[in-house]
Amino acid sequence: MSNRSPFSALRWLSLVLILCGVALFILQLGRFSRLWSNFPPGLTIAGIPVGGMNRQQAAERIIEAYSHPVELQYQEAIIHMSPSIAGFNLDMESMLAAAEQERTRQPFWTAFWGFLWGQTGDQTDIPLVATVSEMRLRTYLANEIATRYNRPPTPAMPVAGTVNFQPGTPGTSLEIDRSIRLIEAALRSTTNRVVELPLQQTTPPHPAFQNLEVLLKQTIDLTNFDGVAGVYLVDLQNSQEIDFIYQAGTISNIPPDLAFSASSTIKIPIMISVFRRMGENPDPNVITQTEQMIGKSSNPPADWLMEKVIDKIRGPLIVTEDLRALGFQNSFLAGYFFRGAPLLQRYQTPANSRPDLTTEPDPYSQTTPTEIGTLLSDLYQCAQFGGGSLIAIFPGEITQTKCKQMIDILVMDHNAVLIQAGIPDGTRLAHKHGWVTDAFGVMHDMSDAGIVYTPGGNYVLAIFLYHPNQLVWESASKLVADLSKAVYNFYNLPKP
Repeated sequence: MSNRSPFSALRWLSLVLILCGVALFILQLGRFSRLWSNFPPGLTIAGIPVGGMNRQQAAERIIEAYSHPVELQYQEAIIHMSPSIAGFNLDMESMLAAAEQERTRQPFWTAFWGFLWGQTGDQTDIPLVATVSEMRLRTYLANEIATRYNRPPTPAMPVAGTVNFQPGTPGTSLEIDRSIRLIEAALRSTTNRVVELPLQQTTPPHPAFQNLEVLLKQTIDLTNFDGVAGVYLVDLQNSQEIDFIYQAGTISNIPPDLAFSASSTIKIPIMISVFRRMGENPDPNVITQTEQMIGKSSNPPADWLMEKVIDKIRGPLIVTEDLRALGFQNSFLAGYFFRGAPLLQRYQTPANSRPDLTTEPDPYSQTTPTEIGTLLSDLYQCAQFGGGSLIAIFPGEITQTKCKQMIDILVMDHNAVLIQAGIPDGTRLAHKHGWVTDAFGVMHDMSDAGIVYTPGGNYVLAIFLYHPNQLVWESASKLVADLSKAVYNFYNLPKP
């Protein structure tokens, strides 16, 4: 009996150890079985740790993380946007299904063996699967953010009592396309949910073109000019026009086609008639005489050109015929310039037959601001683009090269007064000015018509003044200069 006791104790000890091992195995198996039913350690879904969680717990954690508002910053304003506004929708079923596949990637017993040996497995992330409604987000940004927070620019405005403009102010506007991309990225992140909305600066709009007419009339009123003023302006970029006759104290809407004494502005159509009859290689003397007629506003060269190049007897009438061919019914030249020149023909036109208003125009030469301005516009189109009425009406006789030559000659009219006094030095101006005095030396008429080339746009401006008693040079010439400056400033607004 004494020999069997040790053996029996050892056997019982072994049995106990085996039972303990089995119990431990069962305990670990139970523990692993519980873990196996949940997501494995190290697993993240859409960046959210879900190891050890079941499907419901994981879904709740993910929804909570992605339900926080996105903070939008529009300059100093802070807006909290709920993801639902952008139609943000988590595809939870797809992500959980992918997580389930990751959980069951290894066989149960293989995973259990790794568990027993303390192997926790690789860190794995299931990517976010979600959708955003770009249409809803765009609508929200446009209707709720841009409408509320955008700051529109303000246009430049005339400075009261002057012909100057105060600068406009830029505005700000939301860049919606860039904002959408940034907000979508924030909605898909749990750590960076603040978006500084991208903005763009909006330039001030140009004042309305027709507002310039109001400014020009106010400029006339400020000088207390009580004569008749005719102004024609055409924008050479888009053909917009301002065309008015103005007389203080009378009805505001005087029809614009009123005849004025053409004085030296009639030398523009004389030049065109001369160039029409010249070849491509003209007599240098003809060019010299034309330059004298325009640049020095000399009358003898005008007569010489009409006699030598156009027609010795009917030169002025042929200039008028050319004007009629171009469609100008109110402009004419009825005689030569030399003292005592006979009136070759008396012209009655719609512009000098009006019963409502007269400027007592010279029977020898007349025009309207509209017609002389339109003629300059035709000359510009011919020189700039090789088209327009001059080439169409006189094909083969008026060419783009000739039109460029004529404009270069008009640039030679340097006088530093009238239109030229209202524009900065160095501004290209192709124009012809004129004024006449009566037998007593009294001035009643003053005019200037030209093409003005500026950084802000090119335009034609024609200004005619008439006073039945007398035009005082200082005040009348300053008025023309102020009108010219107002137009120039409109086209070349100060920078904000």
